[in-house]
Amino acid sequence: MKLQLLVGVAVTPLVLGMAVLPQVAVADSTVLAAATVPAGDGVYGRVVDASGSPLPGVEITAQGRRAVSNTQGEFHMTGLSGRVELNARYIGLPSASQTVDIVAGQMTSVVLTLGGDSATTVADVVVNGVITEGVARALNQQRNADGTVNVLSADAIGRYPDPNVAESLQRVAGIAIQRDQGEGRYINVRGAPASFTAVSVDGVTVPSVDPGTRAVDLDTLPSDIVSNVEVSKTLLPSQDADSIAGAVNIKTRSPFDQRRLALSGYGGASYNDYGGEDIRGGFTASNVFGEGQNWGALLSYSYSQTNRRPDNVESGWTKMETPEGDEIFALEESLFKDYDTERTRQAVTGGLEFRPNDATRAWVRGSFAKFEDDEYRNQLLLTYDEGDMVAGSNSRKATFDNVTVERQLRHRTQVNEITTLTTGAEHIFGNGAVLDGSLSWASTEQTYPNRNELLFRSEADPTVTYDFSGDHYEPTYSIFTSQEHLDRSQYEFRETVFRSNTTEQEEFAAQLNFELPSTIANQEVTWKFGGKFRSRDIVADEERSRTRDEDHAPTQSYGDLLTDKESVNYDYLLGHKFNNGLIDEYLAGARGLAGRQMPDSILADYEAQEDILSAYAQARMDIGATTIIAGLRVENTKFDGTANTFRLDIDDEGEESEIFGTASVSRDDIEFFPNLTIRHAFSDNLIGRAALTRSINRPEFSELVPRREEETEGSKAKFSIGNPELEATLSNNLDFGLEYYFSDFGVLSANAFYKDLENYRYTLVYEAPATVNGVLYPDAEFETPINAPEGHLAGFEINWQQKFSFLPGWASHFGIFANYTYTDAEITTAQAYEGRNKFQLPGQSENNYNVALFYEHAGLSARLSYTKRSDYLEEINAEDADFDLFVEGREQLDFTASYDFGNGIEVFGEAKNLTDSAGTKYYGVRERTYEYEKFGYNVFMGVRFKY
Repeated sequence: MKLQLLVGVAVTPLVLGMAVLPQVAVADSTVLAAATVPAGDGVYGRVVDASGSPLPGVEITAQGRRAVSNTQGEFHMTGLSGRVELNARYIGLPSASQTVDIVAGQMTSVVLTLGGDSATTVADVVVNGVITEGVARALNQQRNADGTVNVLSADAIGRYPDPNVAESLQRVAGIAIQRDQGEGRYINVRGAPASFTAVSVDGVTVPSVDPGTRAVDLDTLPSDIVSNVEVSKTLLPSQDADSIAGAVNIKTRSPFDQRRLALSGYGGASYNDYGGEDIRGGFTASNVFGEGQNWGALLSYSYSQTNRRPDNVESGWTKMETPEGDEIFALEESLFKDYDTERTRQAVTGGLEFRPNDATRAWVRGSFAKFEDDEYRNQLLLTYDEGDMVAGSNSRKATFDNVTVERQLRHRTQVNEITTLTTGAEHIFGNGAVLDGSLSWASTEQTYPNRNELLFRSEADPTVTYDFSGDHYEPTYSIFTSQEHLDRSQYEFRETVFRSNTTEQEEFAAQLNFELPSTIANQEVTWKFGGKFRSRDIVADEERSRTRDEDHAPTQSYGDLLTDKESVNYDYLLGHKFNNGLIDEYLAGARGLAGRQMPDSILADYEAQEDILSAYAQARMDIGATTIIAGLRVENTKFDGTANTFRLDIDDEGEESEIFGTASVSRDDIEFFPNLTIRHAFSDNLIGRAALTRSINRPEFSELVPRREEETEGSKAKFSIGNPELEATLSNNLDFGLEYYFSDFGVLSANAFYKDLENYRYTLVYEAPATVNGVLYPDAEFETPINAPEGHLAGFEINWQQKFSFLPGWASHFGIFANYTYTDAEITTAQAYEGRNKFQLPGQSENNYNVALFYEHAGLSARLSYTKRSDYLEEINAEDADFDLFVEGREQLDFTASYDFGNGIEVFGEAKNLTDSAGTKYYGVRERTYEYEKFGYNVFMGVRFKY
């Protein structure tokens, strides 16, 4: 209770008045009582390059002490005396030194310049060019980090054709992405599920926009608002524990990055192979002002619009009995989807910072991102019945009589919004103690303004033969030769369906951190303590309505609602496209006529609140070339959730009555997270790391609440149900790494990891009878989350980045980025399913590759990049292993090039998915293709400017 009061109340005056705090620091601790606090002698420093831009990750040493510059190039050192020589080391630039006279009893300010004509420099610049400069900044931060960290700088991100943060992160060792219509959406770090990675913007935890997962939709965040992205693969006690795979912190730009008027921007257009023209652009403006230029402000904006028309076919497999009495694999439905999609992504970031002196800073930062996906889907649905199977059918080729043929237009508009706001302050005391605190608010919202469907059914009932014995990705269907589905006169109105969803999440957080350097038995020890309170609320609401009343049908006939444009999916002619305008007009009027679907309009609704109160303590010691961090984090989680319930009561006379109510779940858990992190510098170039950590992944909100959501599409009734007994997944982690940094530019590293998983959550799929809108489905499909008592995730990653400057002539301008990750994972379930109790970890690819060859010289930069991940399991089928759902591995080749004229103007071009790779899912074996989607290549041309 005392800690909660400290975090919730003490932060506000801290933020408002830190600039006037006295230059003293006291730690009320038995352990610290014997410690000697250093005197207030030392330096506030800043390291910049020849152009005045800050250099992050610079290692500075003096009188046996060590510091590392932050993203603004700033550092501080205490306990120094007399005349001090500061030595700065930065990969890609020559080392530099500067002598400073320390004034007793106060901190001295100093600026070190690397790579220019300043007296602090000992050689010319080694790093040149936007690719190598960006990677050098990232490598220096990675080298000098306490834990295992990967960093992506803004310059490096800009050299890839990646429109959003997910696509940028796929270039990092150990990270693969999950795609939607060809665009990256979620990330898998080291083979773990997407929800095992927490995402923050400027340190503010971002709630998911999707009510079904904690994983953050990173396609909502454009890559061009980023200053850098830090991926922490091992956690420290000062970090939130809810990142079993790793924590991603997206940092936006600061006005003190340049400390002057700075303007930059870009714009361009592209062409989609499966779509049309796209546009993309953005700008950033920042400046410092006020007396002593101690105020800074920044504003950035990003906008993109893409038009996509991917081809997509889904094949619903099951097992059927032939007329001869044999059991075979057979289709129960074929769904051909012809998309017209417009995606709009825009983001605004801003910040106001105040730095009255070297010791104090305060800030307000905010970001807003909006992603809108407006999709029209023309589709043809074929439904096959076991009783209509023709003799002679087999698992690859089958014939059915009386096939149901339906045409549908689906208009779906999805809008995701992510907003973050944080205010905070930091003060460095004269003895080197640091006090910082912040208040933050984050909000996400996902809405579906349109989720409407109009369905027509044909009375033709043709005989259809499908054949997968050749190309199982694009099999043959006899109906596209006989063309019964093109007879407009056979189609009659079937139904109109409306569905709307709104999910809102808000998280408020307050945190306070205190860092105190000390000396114990002549050993320097830096103590750090802190507390944090997070409170998240989520509300999910869904409404469904439907009508099959002929009086509510469109006044136009099926044929009158079509255009003259053909609807083609691959080489399959589905018919003619629907007239979007006419059908939207009809749907607007029909919405009020459709009857509300009960109980489905309330069973998917839920509310939940999760409060997390945490505290930590850690000690950091530099013993020669070894850094040791040991500590403990404690997190108390309180969860409360409610959902609606429904049951059909039948009395003794057979009368039915609907009974609605609510069900709730309440949890209160406390977990301890010990931590030991070791970094050892075998030399200036060779760094070793080891970490023993513990972390957690809490259940999805929708998984914990006792809810039921219908997801029926086509002829198969599907339901998702919650499990209030679900436990959080805990992981004990062991990490080892060895990194060799080349003196001029580059790194060769290897990391091994092992995660011992307890209560891993997986999705169980099973079949049971269910009634939907009065229709009995004897084999409805249910999926529910359940815990596996044990499991593991292990593997290693190898990373090589280097410019070939050691080669002669033109060859010296080439370089390489390459990484490979191998993972082995398995879960053991509490019960056996069809004789199985060991399964591959869902979401885990065994192999993941990234290779990029780059060239940079005289203003010309070019990069050819290749990425690939192997197959991975998506869902476990409890009834039959033949229907475990897998995602087929995928590869992609991209190219980007630019030319810098040297006056702040740069032209660039990008080509994406040159391999025209598809997205594929399958049941059990690849030949049993469930979904096959292609989205083509994309070519983008544009101009950048910088001032």
